[in-house]
Amino acid sequence: MLRFARRVVEHQAARQLALMDRWIADEERREAERQRRLTVRQAAPDWLIERGLNGRTTVYVHVGGCTSAGGRAKGISRDEAVHALTEGDVDPCPLCRPDTALGILE
Repeated sequence: MLRFARRVVEHQAARQLALMDRWIADEERREAERQRRLTVRQAAPDWLIERGLNGRTTVYVHVGGCTSAGGRAKGISRDEAVHALTEGDVDPCPLCRPDTALGILE
């Protein structure tokens, strides 16, 4: 009877260890994903230009971390942002106000 009890305890311990190993692997995977997102977010460009639905017209210039910049926005340099706002006739985003951040007065 004692040998049977020992096997039961051994089996339960093995199951608990396997469960803990899965938890550890899940947490390590979540942490790696969080670190990857942090790295991508830190590598965001300083300025964005948003294209229209047709992909040819430009709609807004945004500050790099603007939440209203959609999936049609791409990173540009500071000089390109200044050029787009001053000579390119592109509107600044009303939310993040890149013209103010760039020091451009209308």
